[in-house]
Amino acid sequence: MDKEERKIINQGQEDEMEIYGYNLSRWKLAIVSLGVICTGGFLLLLLYWMPEWRVKATCVRAAIKDCEVVLLRTTDEFKMWFCAKIRILSLETHPVSSPKSMSNKLSNGHAVCLIENPTEENRHGISKYSQAESQQIRYFTHHSVKYFWNDAIHNFDFLKGLDEGVSCTSIYEKHSAGLTKGMHAYRKLLYGVNEIAVKVPSVFKLLIKEVLNPFYIFQLFSVILWSTDEYYYYALAIVVMSIVSIVSSLYSIRKQYVMLHDMVATHSTVRVSVCRVNEGESVPVTKTNLPNPSVDVKGIGAELYNPETHKRHTLFCGTTVIQTRFYTGELVKAVVVRTGFSTSKGQLVRSILYPKPTDFKLYRDAYLFLLCLVAVAGIGFIYTIINSILNEVQVGVIIIESLDIITITVPPALPAAMTAGIVYAQRRLKKIGIFCISPQRINICGQLNLVCFDKTGTLTEDGLDLWGIQRVENARFLSPEENVCNEMLVKSQFVACLATCHSLTKIEGVLSGDPLDLKMFEAIGWILEEATEEETALHNRIMPTVVRPPKQLLPESTPAGNQEMELFELPAVYEIGIVRQFPFSSALQRMSVVARVLGDKKMDAYMKGAPEVIASLCKPETVPVDFQNVLEDFTKQGFRVIALAHRKLESKLTWHKVQNISRDAIENNMDFMGLIIMQNKLKQETPAVLEDLHKANIRTVMVTGDNMLTAVSVARDCGMILPQDKVIIAEALPPKDGKVAKINWHYADSLTQCSHPSAIASEAIPVKLVHDSLEDLQMTRYHFAMNGKSFSVILEHFQDLVPKLMLHGTVFARMAPDQKTQLIEALQNVDYFVGMCGDGANDCGALKRAHGGISLSELEASVASPFTSKTPSISCVPNLIREGRAALITSFCVFKFMALYSIIQYFSVTLLYSILSNLGDFQFLFIDLAIILVVVFTMSLNPAWKELVAQRPPSGLISGALLFSVLSQIIICIGFQSLGFFWVKQQPWYEVWHPKSDACNTTGSLLWNSSHLDNETELDEHNIQNYENTTVFFISSFQYLIVAIAFSKGKPFRQPCYKNYFFVFSVIFLYVFILFIMLYPVASVDQVLQIVCVPYQWRVTMLIIVLVNAFVSITVESFFLDMVLWKVVFNRDKQGEYRFSTTQPPQESMDRWGKCCLPWALGCGKKTPKAKYMYLAQELLVDPEWPPKPQTTTEAKGLVKENGSCQIITIT
Repeated sequence: MDKEERKIINQGQEDEMEIYGYNLSRWKLAIVSLGVICTGGFLLLLLYWMPEWRVKATCVRAAIKDCEVVLLRTTDEFKMWFCAKIRILSLETHPVSSPKSMSNKLSNGHAVCLIENPTEENRHGISKYSQAESQQIRYFTHHSVKYFWNDAIHNFDFLKGLDEGVSCTSIYEKHSAGLTKGMHAYRKLLYGVNEIAVKVPSVFKLLIKEVLNPFYIFQLFSVILWSTDEYYYYALAIVVMSIVSIVSSLYSIRKQYVMLHDMVATHSTVRVSVCRVNEGESVPVTKTNLPNPSVDVKGIGAELYNPETHKRHTLFCGTTVIQTRFYTGELVKAVVVRTGFSTSKGQLVRSILYPKPTDFKLYRDAYLFLLCLVAVAGIGFIYTIINSILNEVQVGVIIIESLDIITITVPPALPAAMTAGIVYAQRRLKKIGIFCISPQRINICGQLNLVCFDKTGTLTEDGLDLWGIQRVENARFLSPEENVCNEMLVKSQFVACLATCHSLTKIEGVLSGDPLDLKMFEAIGWILEEATEEETALHNRIMPTVVRPPKQLLPESTPAGNQEMELFELPAVYEIGIVRQFPFSSALQRMSVVARVLGDKKMDAYMKGAPEVIASLCKPETVPVDFQNVLEDFTKQGFRVIALAHRKLESKLTWHKVQNISRDAIENNMDFMGLIIMQNKLKQETPAVLEDLHKANIRTVMVTGDNMLTAVSVARDCGMILPQDKVIIAEALPPKDGKVAKINWHYADSLTQCSHPSAIASEAIPVKLVHDSLEDLQMTRYHFAMNGKSFSVILEHFQDLVPKLMLHGTVFARMAPDQKTQLIEALQNVDYFVGMCGDGANDCGALKRAHGGISLSELEASVASPFTSKTPSISCVPNLIREGRAALITSFCVFKFMALYSIIQYFSVTLLYSILSNLGDFQFLFIDLAIILVVVFTMSLNPAWKELVAQRPPSGLISGALLFSVLSQIIICIGFQSLGFFWVKQQPWYEVWHPKSDACNTTGSLLWNSSHLDNETELDEHNIQNYENTTVFFISSFQYLIVAIAFSKGKPFRQPCYKNYFFVFSVIFLYVFILFIMLYPVASVDQVLQIVCVPYQWRVTMLIIVLVNAFVSITVESFFLDMVLWKVVFNRDKQGEYRFSTTQPPQESMDRWGKCCLPWALGCGKKTPKAKYMYLAQELLVDPEWPPKPQTTTEAKGLVKENGSCQIITIT
């Protein structure tokens, strides 16, 4: 076996990982142990943080089959490392000890006591996971999933349930006999207990894990260092801050664990046959028994069970059973197909327990910036050592001071400062009804430039209103009718279909079910009655649900003349019993029922569903010739259309036969009855919100499960597609009968019809012009629309077209949940920051995958979504983006401020080290607590700007404008600080300070002098008190406040800083206080801060230096940077697509001047855009073949399938 082997587990899945085998090495362990002792435990910490280093430092490579430790690495963009220990599961102690016996009893991990097919045994048997000689199974656990060694594939694999590769017939015949005690023991051993175990860690464990965070270790190092240098007060302040931070973090983490534990702990035991369940949607769902193909009339025994395909027959974990109907005296069997973390709920809990890290440029740049600070600290470290050696300083002092410069440069308060803005934004979101479970995503939402919306319940109202019906008689459409509830139609087959073909039920006396079904049933005004449990028990079988019209709709029956005969006459009752129901299937796009009118000998079959599907299952002669045109007319107007069909069944079909017949035998050869037209109204706020997003250059995309033309119509109505825009429908067909995959391009009719065919080519596609900037471009006004099937074909066979379609794709109809997720990923692949807004469980995957997912439902979608809106309206989307932008700009401001704080203090200390001095303990304390913390936590309070603007903030710290801002302020601050430091030495009164120095001529002031002479011995020890220290302290204190004001920007993303009253008050108070103690010294304050007395003239000079510093800093930041550099960066970063008003901004001339004169600062000019979608947009401007012409076909090249090449063929 190759010791250098690398294998892949979970191939092709979201959690795909590379796996490497290792064995423990004693000599490596000995060397590492020695290294841990020599480094005082730091090496142990380093190995704790780095799993890859830990394994490689203590182990040697080995074959995966025989290894003791596995090293795992994710194959996604994060390349995260994990390690796991191999464990041995011994089978010797269990009753069924023979491997052969075991393989006969286990198939696919489930009991098959009656199994007789050795091929299936070998394919699914647990014997493949074990070594027959030792009867031991090797496995490891990662993220709550056990991976067993599989000899068949020579790799580790997780145990699968009955949801993969098991036929429906097999479930009935081989998996329904129950478990023996021995088999139960094996099941429990291999699969574990059937529970989703979310262990709440003890406070001690959480504390250890939190304290071992690199940030707190660095703080501990800092505190020890400061204590050795007798900076007790500042060290104590940092300890208190750390304790508060740790306690609040522990409380938050433990609270989340407890909430998750309580959420998954709820469980119930159920016995079911036909049941109504609540799966987290607001609509109860009917579940029926799994069809048994072996007894069906046209059964196909080879059909494989699939939880998605057979979801109407599957109870999912987390389902609440709210009503059941059963056979009296008979226990109903349910086969468990998945357990624990393998269930849908378990997988969702795993995704919450082990989330993917957030990949955002800001955080990557932040680490890079920290590395830069560390590099700066390294320079100071070396400088301090050399300077101290040259000045013959003691070795102990050299060590402490050189290490101290590192703690100054990398501020311990940085993480807390960076978190403050996000916490405040989270609180503001909560006030407007948006709840957040992933605070780090708030910053990312500030970058969103594309938002996908679900349609029903999101853009439109949740329910549908019945607009009318259009019946068919003699294969011709009648005029549309508004009222269905009338005496003329009460006994018609059309109304009978509406009355019976649904999944409604009564729960506690209230009619419940699909809103669509409810609307239809309410429209006819009928009554539904269900058999009680007592009635069912009497007949020993399920009594049918009965529907009947109200008495007032029935024609009155004439009373019998003979009074005595009344006893023998049947009342004139018209009732229909629902004998069998075939639930709605999204795959089949239809549902059907078998019903019987009371007194009739023959049963009726009724069917409703998607018009195209229903028409295909009807006799052609019953479908009107203008069916397609009528349907298109309705769908173009945005109506939801449902077709109805009916046929009389043969008299030989008895009740018993109907219970076992397949739906295929029923759903054919039907008579087409007509259409139901439902209206789905737009929500009142939808058009205004979409208009705001378009004005802000944020693209909007519709992704829905509804009909294509309906979706396009709604997109036009809500303003997603403007009236003059063209819609190109991409109809992709998979390879068939030896022909390659192809895409047919059709141009949907716009509101303004073209009178001449050639007009499409000239008017639909505006002339493309190449401009200097992408933003100045008048973009082409076209949109792509496609359905889910076409989308899947394009993804598979036309990979090179996917980015182009993503650039202008606006409507995606008939999309399955996994296709919605694939769409989000495809948009992200061209560098869009994608938001997703949806309200249902089918949006969960997309909500989780998007950069910013916001759920309008407080049910299961909210668990997967980072954000949940309390109000079910898309108005939350612009609010979230506004707050995201404000939080992002706040993060930039805070990071820049903290960087400047570090550099200013670093330079102050470096200057003072040159004269063997330093800042005093209380000077550090005043700067770090009174100035920095107060400023940081108040400057983050600026609320978001009241409206969305067209610009977007930069996504990272490494951008021209931000770097220029930081570097310019560093140069300014260093310059003025150096000016003060060297100028004070040029003053006529200057001398090297000593306790008896009297530059202020204060000999007469005995009080001032005596108070300063008390601690002269102690003060001289560190050489804190001197003229340079006092000068540097005052100038730097003002500089912190100056840069805070310079960086606290408001418009266009935040409210102006003067509206942040806490910040304004704090800054004014600090300014006044520092100014007061500088101009009018107070002896007690000077004594605490270790400030020496300087002449009043020098105090005024320092004030002038500070004022000039403030003027230069604010001028550079607010005027030069904003008017020239900032606008140019925004002008380059803005998204030009779908922005139809292209008026030039007022700063156009200045922007162009900036582009010419400052390419060194921005690295722009004729540079290719960084975002792929912008680069692609530039390419498409000069592509004569794009967009595709109407009535053309694009074919995939069959020979070069792997790269998705295609050619365009024009069909004449």
